[in-house]
Order: sequence, then structure tokens, then C-alpha cells
Amino acid sequence: MEKWLVGVDVGGTNIKFAFLSDDGDIVYRWSIPTDVTNDGQNIIPDIASSILHKLHENNQTTNNVKGIGIGAPAFMNMETGFIFEAINLGWKDIDIKSELERRLMLPVVIDNDANVAAIGEMWKGAGIGSKDLLCITIGTGIGGGIIINGEIVHGTNGMAGEIGHITVNLENGILCNCGKYGCLETKSSATGMVQQAIAEIDNHPESLLFISYKQTGQLTAKMIVQAALEKDEYALKIVDTSCYYLGLAIANIANTINPSRIVIGGGVSKAGSLLLNSIQKYFNQFALPRVKMGADLAIATLGNDAGVIGAAWLVKNKL
Repeated sequence: MEKWLVGVDVGGTNIKFAFLSDDGDIVYRWSIPTDVTNDGQNIIPDIASSILHKLHENNQTTNNVKGIGIGAPAFMNMETGFIFEAINLGWKDIDIKSELERRLMLPVVIDNDANVAAIGEMWKGAGIGSKDLLCITIGTGIGGGIIINGEIVHGTNGMAGEIGHITVNLENGILCNCGKYGCLETKSSATGMVQQAIAEIDNHPESLLFISYKQTGQLTAKMIVQAALEKDEYALKIVDTSCYYLGLAIANIANTINPSRIVIGGGVSKAGSLLLNSIQKYFNQFALPRVKMGADLAIATLGNDAGVIGAAWLVKNKL
């Protein structure tokens, strides 16, 4: 029997796992809640025990595993696996690679979660056949992965691909979680869309969003997208504004790296053609003609599996 690859995608709410074949096909998948109490001290033990438990359930041992790949939302040293900080997990100065290798006696390789999702889409998803790829994940925040000639670009200290923190609003920019003002994330993430909608919602009593917000006191990006799909004018305006800034940022990156494929993923991407067509319009406005000719925009196809598949690719190609 060929040895399995183990892919792990660590999120602030859930940790997703999969056993995969050497070809990247998922054999078995599961998830557990992320325990962020006590500065995330239980996360590494939980990962190790969950893998051992599921191997036992599948009548396998660690002898049947080639290695473990991990994607985590963290600032890290990619070579050593040392994590400097993972704000959503409570981690600071954690050597996850050494700790997991000690617990499981298996080799471990780690990368940023957005990079890993990009690799997943390149290997088995919307980026198949492309070695020069830009992948953008739009969720609570905005993450990005840049692949050049089949390799993830990390930069000098692992900060390459922080697309969500490109400054797009120079005047009256909103404060971002990173400490800067006017980041793309404040305009085009799920959080940014909601903030925009609430800011002017009292001026749009005719909108479905106004009615929902006043009835429940809540508004989500999913509600905004759904209202836009139902042709609600205010919701369409919010989506269009978000896509304007996305199109601007993506075009500027594309003008720099000249990718053959641009993949849009994350929860907000479920808006599908509504989102893609609007981004394409503004991308075409700001991208150079030859850059436009060479780049296809596509919605990610792997969904929640992108991270575990990309993490498995790390095992296959980096260990």
C-alpha cells in the first residue's frame, strides 16, 4: 500500500484534516473545533491526537504515513516551521514543526494557509495547468498566494502575498486590524462589506438589507450577496464597490507578476458569476492590455478542501 499524505488546515474556528493518496485524492476527511483557550496551547496536542485516533479508526498506523503538511494563519519561518504569531489562534513564538514531529514521530512541513490554498488550487483545482498563478481568498479577511514557475513566493521573511493589506483607499481610509488605514481588507473582505453596508444603511430604507438589519440587528456578507443576487440595488452597490477595489488591486499585482490564471476563493466567492463579472470589469479597466490577454479569472473549485490538498502537496514535494 502506498503511504498516505496528511493535510491539515488550521483555522480560527475549525481544524480540517484529510488523508490523501500520493496523487492528491482525498481518502478520508474530518474536522475538529479549534480550541483557542489558554493562548491556543491545546491546538498542537489536539492535532496530534486527532490524527492518531483517525489512523486507528482506519486500521492504519504512522508507518503508513509519508508526512504531515500544515497550513496555518500565521507569520512564520517557512523553513524551520517556527511561528512568530498567529493572532486568531493566540499563538506567539511556537515551534509547531518540532512539537508535532516529537509527538507523532513523522516529518512535518508548514506554510501560511493562503499559500497552501493557492497550491491546492494549482494542483487539483481551478489553477490546474498554470505555473504562474495568483490566488486570492476572500473571507473574514483577505489572503493571497503568489505562485511563480510552480513555486510559492515567500519573500525575504515570509510576508509575500499579503494582498489584503495593499493600500487602496488613501483618503479617509478605515483602520485595519494590521494597524494601517485603507487596506483592501477594509473594503472588500466579508467584514469590510458589512461595515460599508451598515455605514449608510439608514439612507436605504427600501433595501432588503435595511429591513433585515432593523429586524435582527445583524448583517452578514452572505445576506449582502443574497440580496444582490435578488437585484437589491443597495446590495448591488456594496458588491460593486468591493469588486472595484478588488479589480484595482488584482490588476496592479497582475501588471507586476503577469500570471496566467487568477483564482478567487473564500466564502465570498460563493457569489460566483456576480462577483467574477464585476471584478473582471474593473480588472480590465486597470490591467495592461497584454496582461489582460494572458490572464484568466476563475472561481476556486476546491472549496474547503483547498487547504488540506495544498498541505498534502507540501508533503509530496517538499519532504
